[in-house]
Amino acid sequence: MKRTIIDASQLELTEKVVSIKRVTKVVKGGRNFRFSALVVVGDGNGHVGAGVGKAAEIPEAIRKGKEDAMKHLVSVAVDQNASIPHDYTGKFGSSVVLLKRAPEGTGVIAGGPARSVLELAGIKNIRTKSLGSNNKQNVVLATIQGLSELKTPEEVAALRGKSVDEL
Repeated sequence: MKRTIIDASQLELTEKVVSIKRVTKVVKGGRNFRFSALVVVGDGNGHVGAGVGKAAEIPEAIRKGKEDAMKHLVSVAVDQNASIPHDYTGKFGSSVVLLKRAPEGTGVIAGGPARSVLELAGIKNIRTKSLGSNNKQNVVLATIQGLSELKTPEEVAALRGKSVDEL
């Protein structure tokens, strides 16, 4: 996964809470309840990130998740019709997310966790299929991993030492 450091302070980020879970730790005196929040942030212009926060109260867990997501922002290659440059398969854990480019007017065809990532990344036309595990956290991270690995035609041409026309 390519990691480019992105300064989150210069971006207008939108947040979306994908899931909130109540987690329990059983201790000698009984049960400790905490909340775990999975948060996705993005600017709708090719930057997206996800993070997890845990706290005793829900708002605090969401705030921590948002901070974690801002630390893990990635850049996404988007083509001229607000789709992705090429098909790709994102993998994280046992989750696999198939990302397929789509023509103008298709819209975002994706399940819940993947949809929130794609919308916040600014992708308007894409088809996806979640394969393997349906764990929300792993699906979100697999989608982000797949998006971060995408390359523009210019990047591919530079890697091969050719011009875009030769490809």
